Amino acid sequence: MSAQFDHVSVLKKSNVYFGGLCISHVVQFEDGTKKTLGVILPTEAPLTFETHVPERMEIISGECRVQIAESEESELFRAGQSFYVPGNSRFKIETDDVLDYVCHFEG
Repeated sequence: MSAQFDHVSVLKKSNVYFGGLCISHVVQFEDGTKKTLGVILPTEAPLTFETHVPERMEIISGECRVQIAESEESELFRAGQSFYVPGNSRFKIETDDVLDYVCHFEG
């Protein structure tokens, strides 16, 4: 896994969610695909994100607990792992650490 993206454009304006607990930037690739590169700060309660297209969340550093869609259970993910969220769904995520991630839009 590469530590960087080459030959991309990055939108200057950040996406800020949950009062600054999650901040990301859109990365556009030459083939037209997009990803977001972001950080989630430590949370006191789970943050709920809605998805429109399928997403694969790749954890770059830190660890988090994730509950996907209607699942009753949350699962732990660490750096080097990823999780998949279906389109038109949601997930809840919480972390005690600074969490770096890449969101791959798969739809």
